[in-house]
Amino acid sequence: MNAIATDYCFHMKVSFKNNEGINLAASLDIPKGRAVKAYAIFAHCFTCSKSLAAVRNISRAMKGEGIAVLRFDFTGLGNSEGDFSDSNFSSNVEDLLSAASFLEANYAAPKLLIGHSLGGAAVLFAAGQISSVEAVATIGAPFGPGHVQHMFDHRLDEIEKTGAAEVNIGGRPFLVKKQFVDDIQQADTKSVLSALDVALLILHSPQDRIVEIDNASKIYLEAMHPKSFVSLDGADHLLSDKSDSLYVGKVISAWASRYINLDVDESKTDNNGISRAPVTVVLQGSGFTTEVYAKDHAFIADEPVDLGGQNLGPGPFDLLLSSLGTCTAMTLRMYADRKKWPLEEVKVHLRSAREDGIFKIYRALEVDGDLDEGQIQRLQEIADKCPVHKAISGEVSVVQWTLDKET
Repeated sequence: MNAIATDYCFHMKVSFKNNEGINLAASLDIPKGRAVKAYAIFAHCFTCSKSLAAVRNISRAMKGEGIAVLRFDFTGLGNSEGDFSDSNFSSNVEDLLSAASFLEANYAAPKLLIGHSLGGAAVLFAAGQISSVEAVATIGAPFGPGHVQHMFDHRLDEIEKTGAAEVNIGGRPFLVKKQFVDDIQQADTKSVLSALDVALLILHSPQDRIVEIDNASKIYLEAMHPKSFVSLDGADHLLSDKSDSLYVGKVISAWASRYINLDVDESKTDNNGISRAPVTVVLQGSGFTTEVYAKDHAFIADEPVDLGGQNLGPGPFDLLLSSLGTCTAMTLRMYADRKKWPLEEVKVHLRSAREDGIFKIYRALEVDGDLDEGQIQRLQEIADKCPVHKAISGEVSVVQWTLDKET
C-alpha cells in the first residue's frame, strides 16, 4: 500500500495491492474542510478507468454531501499494474475486496459501493463479501457480466479454438482469453441478487444503447427490498453530459442518507487534522464549475454558458446578491418577531450594474402581512441595517491568510 498526498488537497493519489500482489492505482476524493461522513468505492465500466469524466463528476457531487469516494483502476487498466488479458470478472470482484480492505486499514471501512456498467455487476457480487457495506448503487449495469460478450461475439470461435483473440473495444485493442469468457458465463447473478442483504439503488437510462433498460428491470425484479429505481431519462451510457453525472452523484448521496448513518460532528477536524474554514471553494480541471463548502452545506457555482460556463449553479455576483438578499430577509424577520409584528412574507428583489465606474446594487422589498404604513416604512429602514449590507457598504479588505493546522 502506498499513499501520496499533499496537505489541504481535495484529491489524493493512492495505491494498494490486490490479492495477487499487483499494485492498483486509485484516487481518493475527500470532502476537505469538513468531516468525512462515510467512505464509498466506485467501480468503473468495462475497459474504462477511474479517470472517466463521469466518474470524477459523480465523486465531486458526493464529496459535497460529505462522502469520500475511492475510485480505482481494475487490474491491467488505467494506471494499474498487471495484464488485462489475465484478468476477468471474478478478479474484478477480488480487486473490489482489496479496495475495501485498503480503506478499512487506512481510513474507515466502506459503507457504500457504486458501480458503472460492468462495474455495477461487480459491486453486486462484492457487496455480500464486505460486511461494512450498507448500500449499493448501480449505474447502467447489465443483469449479469455475460452481457459484455456481445462485444466480441464475432471472435468467439477464434477464442474457443486458439484460447485468445484480439478484439476492438471502444477503439482500443484488448486481448480476450478463453478464461475470461468462461468466467463471465459462469457468474450466477440470480443467486447473488436473491441473497443481497443491503439497500439497492438502480439508475439507468431508457436511451442507453450499450446496456439496454431491460437489464435494470431484471435486476430490480430479482433483488429484495429495500430497492429503488431512478430513470436517467435522456442520458447516454457513459453519462457524457456533465449535468447527468453530477445529477447521479447527488441522487446517490441523497438516497444513501436514508440507509447509511451520515451523522458526524462537523465541528471536528477532518481525517487529516486540518481545521475547517467556514467557507472553502474548490475549482478543479478546466471550466468554471466550482464546489462551494459552507460549513455544513455544499453547492455548485458556475458561469452561464455565454461566459464559457455550463450554468450548473449561480455565478459569483449572483451569490453576492443572494447573500445580501438572504441577510436582508432574515434581519427583517428577526426585527418583526422581536416587535411581535404580523410579518408573513418577505421578498427581496436584487440586480446589479456598473454605472460611471461605480458598482451599484438595486434592491426592492416586498413585505406581506397585516402591517400598517408605519411598520412597513420601519422595515424598509431596518433593511439597511443587515450585517451583509453594512459589510459591503463600508470599507472591505481581503487579507491573505496562510492556512495551517493551527488556524
